[in-house]
Amino acid sequence: MLKLELRAQPSRWMSFASPLLALALTVVIGIGLFLLLGKDPVRGLQMFFIEPVKDLRALSELSVKAVPLVLIALGLAVCFRSNLWNIGAEGQFILGALAGGWVAMQADRDSSPAIVLAILAAGVLGGMLWAGIVALLRDRFNAGEILVSLMLVYVAEMLLSYLVYGPWKDPLGYNFPQTITFEAVTKIPRLFPGLRANAGVLIALVLAGLAWVFLFRTYRGFALQVGGLAPAAARYAGFSSRTAMWTALLISGGMAGLAGALEAAGPLGQLTPYVPVGYGFAAIIVAFVGRLHPVGIVFSAVLMSMFYIGGELAQSRLGLPKSLTGVFQGLLLFTLLACDTLIAYRLKWTAAPLRQASPALKEEAA
Repeated sequence: MLKLELRAQPSRWMSFASPLLALALTVVIGIGLFLLLGKDPVRGLQMFFIEPVKDLRALSELSVKAVPLVLIALGLAVCFRSNLWNIGAEGQFILGALAGGWVAMQADRDSSPAIVLAILAAGVLGGMLWAGIVALLRDRFNAGEILVSLMLVYVAEMLLSYLVYGPWKDPLGYNFPQTITFEAVTKIPRLFPGLRANAGVLIALVLAGLAWVFLFRTYRGFALQVGGLAPAAARYAGFSSRTAMWTALLISGGMAGLAGALEAAGPLGQLTPYVPVGYGFAAIIVAFVGRLHPVGIVFSAVLMSMFYIGGELAQSRLGLPKSLTGVFQGLLLFTLLACDTLIAYRLKWTAAPLRQASPALKEEAA
């Protein structure tokens, strides 16, 4: 029989192999799911793993999904490494979109292209403001950041709905809940003509590099991680837990807000009630699949983006529900959690103990 045996020390090799094993198990379970739904599993897997990367146009669409996931997950990694559980990045993403969208709505045809920088800066400030509420309540009243950040997501969604149904609604929009279409000068510059990939790709890659430097090559990043891993040791070393908490949450909120501004001034080009699409929650999976490391986060964001696009293709081409995207995301998370058990434990085969006959049976046999 198989049993779990505690390792003498955690397996470094397994910590890297666990995400790959989780992905393989997700694929196997996905094949079974397609068979249960009466669909060709090869065709189904093609929608998720081949179509999103088959040509330059597909890669461009992949980058549109991946950029916000990378940015939000980088901020979450800073929080999680500091032992702060910011679950409300979706709300900070919405506030970033609202702040950036407001700046974009002030533009006209004579505005300078430099307004794009103001839009992105406003998005960062909007996300930091929303995360700052979490930090303030944690700092002053010791409120749990998990519950506060999560509840603020719903407040942000209601604020968005109020604005696009009310004060910000386009008077020429045939009564649809949407703002005016932003002027062309406010749009994020595209990398290639005719494709939707924009400068957000470069921003995300640069910030991934800066996040690596901050976490692993700076005193402040070291202090944040020590505070998360060993609070008592951090206090003994003179690191301020209060400063670490504010720093981590503001960085996380700012990154999510930047992602929101890039989304509003990039692919969307206006604000609607459908700005929130779950990037803030999916980025939690991205952060953990990427092992809270900037390089791993980039690759896991690409994988998660493939799930998004694959779900849309499976809906349009195979007639499957779009919720299949969430199913694959959930499978990846749960299989990762299961495989992570093998970092601290190993599977060991032991022979089943022989069952001894009871005294009554021995007397009957005699």
